[in-house]
Amino acid sequence: MTDARIDPMTETFGPAAADYERARPSYPPAAISVLRSEAGVGPGARVCDLAAGTGKLTRLLVAAGADVVAVEPVPGMRALLTEVLPAIDVLDGTAEAIPLADASVDAVTVAQAFHWFKFDAALAEITRVLRPGGSLAILFNQRDERVPWVKTWNDVIEWHSRRVAYYQTTDWTKLLQDAGFRGVGHRSTEWNQPLTRELLAARIRSVSYIADEPPDVQQTYVERVFALVEDFPDSFPLPYVTHVWFAQRN
Repeated sequence: MTDARIDPMTETFGPAAADYERARPSYPPAAISVLRSEAGVGPGARVCDLAAGTGKLTRLLVAAGADVVAVEPVPGMRALLTEVLPAIDVLDGTAEAIPLADASVDAVTVAQAFHWFKFDAALAEITRVLRPGGSLAILFNQRDERVPWVKTWNDVIEWHSRRVAYYQTTDWTKLLQDAGFRGVGHRSTEWNQPLTRELLAARIRSVSYIADEPPDVQQTYVERVFALVEDFPDSFPLPYVTHVWFAQRN
């Protein structure tokens, strides 16, 4: 059944949750250091990980000592998150209707998801649940297209022609400033995710618009990318740039 609360394309992450959990990258230590220093994520902080997915960032917030509540609307993703982190609160909710009380958290984190939100409504809700002076952090792992084979990967899966890729051209600093947040800043870090061909296939299938296709079409996309790595060793690095934007509520 379609969930009218969310973008229909995000529902593809339910059936693709296992591929997402297995192959999507985590976040590098440098990004978590930014959350500690700029967003106050750490012991004593109550943090809402919004649109938490399978908990790629959530588990790092817990490891940082924060008191974390995860909010995720897609049942398949939420089920995996609950398996990974059974000791934390995992709530069904959306960015436009966060199931938390006013001024109840010290920080809100959004990893790899803000582009799916209705920006004005989501920012109003985030402001509502944040305590005065609380922080918002937006994270994105971005495949590093300065590396030629990665640029070709994005070309052969038609990445830049798809709406999901538009987050890469969104001015997140301006978005936060226009929403009334202060102290807006940005940090980025470069790192590599180790891959095998099996993980690469799962990574490709976890892309929303590919996950929405029948298995034979998904396999076509996989084979296009496999052709780019046919001379690579069994294990090889996928280069990423992780971006973190942070700001404080007035």
